[in-house]
Amino acid sequence: MIALGSDHAGYCLKERIKDLLKLWKYECQDYGTDSEESVDYPQFGSLVAEAVAKGECEKGILICGTGIGMSIAANKISGIRAALCYNVETAKAAREHNDANIIVLGARTMEHSLVDEMVRVFLITEALEGRHARRVGMITKLETQKV
Repeated sequence: MIALGSDHAGYCLKERIKDLLKLWKYECQDYGTDSEESVDYPQFGSLVAEAVAKGECEKGILICGTGIGMSIAANKISGIRAALCYNVETAKAAREHNDANIIVLGARTMEHSLVDEMVRVFLITEALEGRHARRVGMITKLETQKV
């Protein structure tokens, strides 16, 4: 199950991705928003991140205007590694090197022609082991660090 979420700026791109996922035979859960009417992105970023963190969904896809706000909001949830990606190479590296469980896209800042391949690569790419797994472990440990 793939969790989907967007704010108003990402709504149209989210709908396009939802259609792609259905075409590719992925089950998805749409956490909103359901229109281009202005909303607050943290609400939808947290819903998707919580679904992934709880294991209700395997991976997530978040979209806002730049992707920055959604990235920040999602990464506040323990267990989430949300990666703001802007091309196929960053989508692949996010999975291989960082074991990212949410891809974040900027609807206003990226080439929409790349989205199909970026999402496909993100969903099929496995995380690498070795030094990459060690580094992901270090990131996970940071979640419990007090300042």
